[in-house]
Amino acid sequence: MMTRQTPQHIAIIMDGNGRWAQQRGVSRSFGHKQGVDTLETVLNAVAERGIPYLTVYAFSTENWQRPKSEVDYIMQLLAEALCQYTDRFVREGVRLRAIGDLDQLPPQVAQQLRDAIEQTREGKHITLTIALSYSAYTEVSYAIRQIVDDVQSGRCGEADLFRQDLINDYLYTRDMPMPDLLIRTGGEQRLSNFLLLQMAYTELYFTDILWPDFDETALDKALEDYASRQRRFGKIDEDA
Repeated sequence: MMTRQTPQHIAIIMDGNGRWAQQRGVSRSFGHKQGVDTLETVLNAVAERGIPYLTVYAFSTENWQRPKSEVDYIMQLLAEALCQYTDRFVREGVRLRAIGDLDQLPPQVAQQLRDAIEQTREGKHITLTIALSYSAYTEVSYAIRQIVDDVQSGRCGEADLFRQDLINDYLYTRDMPMPDLLIRTGGEQRLSNFLLLQMAYTELYFTDILWPDFDETALDKALEDYASRQRRFGKIDEDA
């Protein structure tokens, strides 16, 4: 018998800002600005539906290769959003987190981000994690280095090395549940180096909707699709 379920953790690859802008004959920068507004809408909708974790892919390590003007504008948008939303997050119980190589961010933006994370750390309503300068390969490399350090220092014993899930304790997301549902907008159907280990059993949902056009209706359609799936995690459904 199929059991309906609600995800506890949604991950989103927010794809399509540039194409959305090009279709309208406006700058890619305007598309990114609309993308921030969409994230606000989706965050509110996810929180209203009682889902406690939302992780979004905002900027990959590969995105540093984009034109400097575009990268600079994205960093400016991040800084402006932190100024605009941090106090509201505190009031509304939104805990902000960030994963990735944050040392690659402009120093002022990185400090502003760390301050916002500190100010919102008591938030209990929903955890919003932003992947910035993120790469799954970099994350795994970091985890391996930390494991080696812990083995050499004696904090990690030999028996621990045989634990299949050991690396999970060293990932950026170690104190969060694994994503139940990944939504990728924009029509592409790939993971793009995003949370590769964490999404071993994540349900994948792809939509042609460009990120600035993604709304509550589109979110509910993804949630309805998720609820219709049977999650066996490699086991046999005894009722099948």
